[in-house]
Amino acid sequence: MNIFEYHLKEIHNLILTKKDFLKLDKIENLDKINLEVPPEQFNFDLSCNIAMVLGKSNKLAPKKLAEKLRELFLDQIKNFSNVEIAGPGFLNIKLSKSALIENINSILKSNENYGSNKTNETYNIEFVSANPTGPMHVGHCRGAIYGDVLANLLTFNGNKVTKEYYINDYGTQINNFVESVYCRILEIKFKKPFPKKDNLYPGLYIKDIAVKILNENNSLDLKDFEKNFEYLKKKSLESSMQLIKKDLKLLGIKHNKFFSETEIVDKDLVNKAIEFLKKKKYVEKGFLQPPKGEKDDNWKKVERLIFKSTLFGDDSDRALQKNDGSWTYFANDIAYHMDKVNRGYQNLVNVLGADHTGYIKRITAAVSALSEKKIELNCKICQLVKLFKNGEPFKMSKRAGDFISAQDLLREVDKDPIRFMMINRSNDVEIDFDFDKVKEKTKDNPVFYVQYAYARINSLLRSLNTSFVRKIEFNEIDFNLNEMEEKIIRKVFEWPKIIESATRKFDLHKIPFYLYELSTLFHAYWSKGNEDKRYRFIENEKIKRKEILAVINLVAIVIKNGMGILDVSLPKKM
Repeated sequence: MNIFEYHLKEIHNLILTKKDFLKLDKIENLDKINLEVPPEQFNFDLSCNIAMVLGKSNKLAPKKLAEKLRELFLDQIKNFSNVEIAGPGFLNIKLSKSALIENINSILKSNENYGSNKTNETYNIEFVSANPTGPMHVGHCRGAIYGDVLANLLTFNGNKVTKEYYINDYGTQINNFVESVYCRILEIKFKKPFPKKDNLYPGLYIKDIAVKILNENNSLDLKDFEKNFEYLKKKSLESSMQLIKKDLKLLGIKHNKFFSETEIVDKDLVNKAIEFLKKKKYVEKGFLQPPKGEKDDNWKKVERLIFKSTLFGDDSDRALQKNDGSWTYFANDIAYHMDKVNRGYQNLVNVLGADHTGYIKRITAAVSALSEKKIELNCKICQLVKLFKNGEPFKMSKRAGDFISAQDLLREVDKDPIRFMMINRSNDVEIDFDFDKVKEKTKDNPVFYVQYAYARINSLLRSLNTSFVRKIEFNEIDFNLNEMEEKIIRKVFEWPKIIESATRKFDLHKIPFYLYELSTLFHAYWSKGNEDKRYRFIENEKIKRKEILAVINLVAIVIKNGMGILDVSLPKKM
């Protein structure tokens, strides 16, 4: 049960039926009325801003309106045992014991589904999409984990999700990549020095790919690069994608679909997409103005096809052709997104790197045009990751070349702290990832602290020779919570609201942050028994109070569901 959603509906219905009693002329902005967890010092379960919202609409003093609302709540809503006015007119609400018990029993029954907001929609989430010119770097790791956790969250809410990887296997960077492999082959076979050219990839992984190709086909006609280009391209890309898929697997990530840019070109999908947009009069021939505030040596005043993206919220119209008349990367991307639109998804999501911020408006405009404004593309930017070890910036490996690879990261720590910490901060801020910190077994290491809470609960249940409660129901008789248990129960009740909030704006960091807060409360509850015998869980090898059993099971359910969304393991012993 989501007590916030449930009681908010009760309040809405009550207001609509008691409009005259409250002397309200206007019933509006109901969507601005919310229920929150009040500050800890108030010792209440819910806090409502209704008096401020309706007071402003009806030009009434919020505190006076709050007095009438308090009277009405206590009289009409049986689950409210006490209501007090705080601050400028907030209504702090205490739930009745029967309401608490009912919700506790509901959570125990729902178990692995607790917190889920069933929406049953279809999503396509495109993430990582690193150029297949080498292994993944740390920046890709963050985007990969963000996309994967988002998919898990949406699946938890009952949606059907396709996790998609777009392979940028066409264009100049691929040609340079294949040439780099070829030069490494010449180096291995004929001791020819690897050229010092800016366009080539220097990493030793290129040498590994070259060795693999030679082992598979030692009879290559190495004198003619052009003749062997397609073969070398195929084998180089296969090897590179194997590296990427291996890194993704180690991070706990598996995509449902891989889509090739080459496929777009081979199937002439660009022309089809452009023709569609032409028919809608969203594409025209014309001249673009030179870039403002910057010098572009490649810019020429050439007539070309232009997408009228300003019709869909972009800052300027966008070129679909280069100076030589060939398609731009953006044109290929339009074709790709037309394919996604045609596959019938209700929601499209792109997880992009920090360098793609300026690209968002044009691609969202394209999706709007392609879907006749029926589908909105949601783009999420993942900012940079800075690695630290022993208080110093982490050095890149020679094997990767000029970047820190995912393998560098995974050699230091396993996937659990990586996944947790990559989500622990908002995606739009940079992360400082400290290897020493994530290895600590202290409160300062959030992933450890959450895992440790779950391990403690398991150790308690082992000592009692029992397991998690599945079918037990609690009743009002002799069911009393102490102040620490009340705090934990309130936090547990907040879980569906956290899920709803994280889902609405894809603010995934709210989940690990909440799990850490819940775990901190639980550890304090556990430690209290060391200070005060009254708070100990066990007496004569039996659980002292059934309320304790309720609390530990509720905490375990939420931690398990939350860490399941993050795909972080929960050891039963630590």
